[in-house]
Amino acid sequence: MPIEYQDVVRTGVARQVADKIRAAILDGRLKIDERLPTEEELARSFGISRPTVREALKRLAAQNLVRSQRGPSGGTFVSRPDPEGLSSAITGAATLLVGVGAFDIDEIIGARLETEAICCRLACERRSDADLKAMRAEVALQRSTTPTDEEFCASDVRFHRSLVKAAGNGPLSLMMYTVVEAFMPITNMIVSQVRERKKVADFHQRLADAIEARDAAGATSVLSELLAYLRDSYAVSLKRLAEREAKRAARG
Repeated sequence: MPIEYQDVVRTGVARQVADKIRAAILDGRLKIDERLPTEEELARSFGISRPTVREALKRLAAQNLVRSQRGPSGGTFVSRPDPEGLSSAITGAATLLVGVGAFDIDEIIGARLETEAICCRLACERRSDADLKAMRAEVALQRSTTPTDEEFCASDVRFHRSLVKAAGNGPLSLMMYTVVEAFMPITNMIVSQVRERKKVADFHQRLADAIEARDAAGATSVLSELLAYLRDSYAVSLKRLAEREAKRAARG
């Protein structure tokens, strides 16, 4: 199949135009809800075709940076950046990197310890009754006998999501989105068969207690113990997997 070189060039230009508009949005030159020039005006300003402008606007819309409105007062408008949408894109990339082995468990544990420790300290200062209630609800679910492995892992993620929320810091929440939504599910999937649910629930109980007592040193100490247990469980899980693979190879 022949390569369409024109499409490659056009896509490259569209990306550059999208990057220029994105930079103007992020540095404040284009304000939230400001209407962009028309496609024809943008094409003339950049010296490109309208289809290329359209491709650039599609890229920005996919990043939730612009939106289109129809009607007499319609057009393309600057959207307020959606932290969850932006962080979801980062999480997708992080999940892929972990899946191909770009990060090892020590790096992941180290990143969690350093960043989540900050959340623990802030949560001790800022937590609300609703935050504590959300954490304790997950502990109660984890102590019950009904959750499946998938449900227990999901509860684990929700507990730490609640802890991050209790810190009450928007930029930190954005940073932690990758840790909670990408790193935790992958490691949970690997250790779910070897870690003890009671131990995990106990760690979470102690974390919630420390945060309620506004004991930042105690909370970060419990977090360190929890993550050390996770690292050990990960090692046990990988060892068992290697043993199963060796037995399978020996039989084959």
